Amino acid sequence: MRDDLPTPAEPLKIGTRGSPLALWQAHEVRRCLMAAFDLPEAAFEIVVIKVMGDQVQDKALREIGGKGLFTREIEEALLEGGIDIAVHSMKDMPTLQPEGLMLDCYLERADVRDAFVSPRYGSIAELPLGATVGSSSLRRRAQLALRRPDLKLVEFRGNVQTRMRKLEEGVADATFLAMAGLLRLGMAEVARSAIAPEEMLPAVAQGAIGVERRSDDARVAAMLAAVHDRETGLRLAAERSFLLRLDGSCQTPIAGLAVVEGDEVWLRGEILRPDGSASVTGERRGPVAEGAAMGRALAEELLGRAGPGFFG
Repeated sequence: MRDDLPTPAEPLKIGTRGSPLALWQAHEVRRCLMAAFDLPEAAFEIVVIKVMGDQVQDKALREIGGKGLFTREIEEALLEGGIDIAVHSMKDMPTLQPEGLMLDCYLERADVRDAFVSPRYGSIAELPLGATVGSSSLRRRAQLALRRPDLKLVEFRGNVQTRMRKLEEGVADATFLAMAGLLRLGMAEVARSAIAPEEMLPAVAQGAIGVERRSDDARVAAMLAAVHDRETGLRLAAERSFLLRLDGSCQTPIAGLAVVEGDEVWLRGEILRPDGSASVTGERRGPVAEGAAMGRALAEELLGRAGPGFFG
């Protein structure tokens, strides 16, 4: 065994949120590293860190600070040396990392689609006039309002288990979850239907797991390079560049999806008014090496077509 690898005596500390899905993701990163370096489970320690986004459940994310609410405390622990790596759902990640941190390792991406979840109805089309739909996602709310302005939209936060309980209690007739999360939790049957990207473009980086590290930690950088999925990296380079140019946050409804086709990337993007009264869509195709440039160019195009004040 290489002498720079973690051991049970000096384990690699993996930081994560404490939800069942976040823990699954941390365990999956551990499994990949164990397999890549033939290490025992005891060579890793999973460290659960409480984040503001999980502690405040009675307010919309846009009211209490946006995406950084799911990452700030974990990144502080990483910078302070309390953990060695941090595992994140990439759709929750801000487009820029704090100075001293690097995000360049992604596991193979899972299903990117949104899942329609309801105790009584099988799809958006089956929802009756005036039905109540719960969602905390400004993107999903805007996309739904655009397609079905008759529906009543209510705030709906919490992990998968919490949202399922709210549906059972009749708080809403339906909600949306990420198919990737349901698959990872062994709960695929919860989805009444999976929504094709052609019908509802997903969030940027949905279905992707990212592993963050300190920029100057060469040992960890070498370990993470062994489990990085190149195709996912190429796709997220285009999507997150698109999001960055749009200054994406929890207060701007933005959707984007990149697909690698041979040596090309196909990127689709959508921006919406928060009330769902209008949307602007576009796409780009080009060499995989130009994904980030394509993302910026598509964002510029959509902003130009939308005009000033589009987001309200």
